[in-house]
Amino acid sequence: MPVFNALILPNGSTVPNRIAKAAMEENMAARDHAPSGKLVRLYETWAAGGAGLLITGNVMVDRRAMTGPGGAVLEDERHLDRFALWAQAGRAGGAQFWMQINHPGRQMPANLGQPTWAPSAVPMDLGRMSRHFGTPREMTPEVIGDIVRRFARTARLAEQAGFTGVEVHAAHGYLLSQFLSPLTNRRTDTWGGSLANRARLLLDVVRAVRTAVSPRFAVAVKLNSADFQHGGFSADDARAVVQMLGPLGVDLVELSGGSYEAPAMQGTTRDGRTLAREAYFAEFARDIRAAAPMPVMVTGGIRRLPVAEEVIASGVDMVGLGTALALDPDLPRAWRGGGRDAPALRPITWNNKPLASMALMAAVKFQLNQLSRGQAPHPAVSPLRALLVQQVANACRVRQYRRWMSRHAAA
Repeated sequence: MPVFNALILPNGSTVPNRIAKAAMEENMAARDHAPSGKLVRLYETWAAGGAGLLITGNVMVDRRAMTGPGGAVLEDERHLDRFALWAQAGRAGGAQFWMQINHPGRQMPANLGQPTWAPSAVPMDLGRMSRHFGTPREMTPEVIGDIVRRFARTARLAEQAGFTGVEVHAAHGYLLSQFLSPLTNRRTDTWGGSLANRARLLLDVVRAVRTAVSPRFAVAVKLNSADFQHGGFSADDARAVVQMLGPLGVDLVELSGGSYEAPAMQGTTRDGRTLAREAYFAEFARDIRAAAPMPVMVTGGIRRLPVAEEVIASGVDMVGLGTALALDPDLPRAWRGGGRDAPALRPITWNNKPLASMALMAAVKFQLNQLSRGQAPHPAVSPLRALLVQQVANACRVRQYRRWMSRHAAA
């Protein structure tokens, strides 16, 4: 089966097969925002499942800028030993293990109590849910320079801890994606206007990361195939950015799509239409792959082996599985034996699309918590129950985060 063929990356390292466990936000860090025992156990489970590549959920490059409470932060060496345990767990089955590194920009919850930075002072547009996010400040050149240095430092520390690569997150409406989109980047200086200017920060980050790590350490980029908002980052823009990344030593580009405002990565567009077909970003990936000088991976909705095989046969190099591996962590091993499809979560048909998106993410995180405790996934969990459990847990983590930040400020 082609999906189990090895992939040799441009840096010369090998991914054992074409299946990746795509990033899912775990929110399982310890109180000091280093990897917890639960997080290590979760990746031990996935490492035994047979995927050729595991990619972590968000690891933040700045403790002041979080996608949510309970996230891991890697800024310095003080907890490097615990990151090393995490790396060891993820590599235990022979897979490559990459750390996804990220900055949320304006997509940071306001209750975390930190100032929000973005390319421009454009607030989130989530209807009544918008109040949960503050209006961002426009980033100064000094703040932009600091961001570049932080991505490079976190990548260097990831290599020291034993990870085999990093993935720079430039999708899903986070900071680097905000710079790429003309809807959120309204600057008139060298970081705004033309696509070349809007891509400048991403390219600077990739150059800095590539310089900070060794040649055999993988550097990947997660990019939206489109952000599914009128006038936003388009498939043509994505194709052009992939070509810009070509000379920079990028080993793989992962294509997904959407943002908090248009959660296409969950199968929903800005206007609420459903991307019902399995592998719903595959057409974009095939188109962009024809122009890409590096391997391309597609993530979004894949849960059956014939679909994964079809995607690989079309010329895409890797398939990323997210929810499927939250529901069945042994799925790659089962596929190798000619086995089963992944189960599916209960459908969510709520009229409030932002709330439905939150419930879907909560249902996935419910499965991650099950796995981290050594328990079986529960695909039939009520979305409302999962959301309530998540909200209670988040409230506790928010208090812990604010206390942690207060101690840092006092120090």
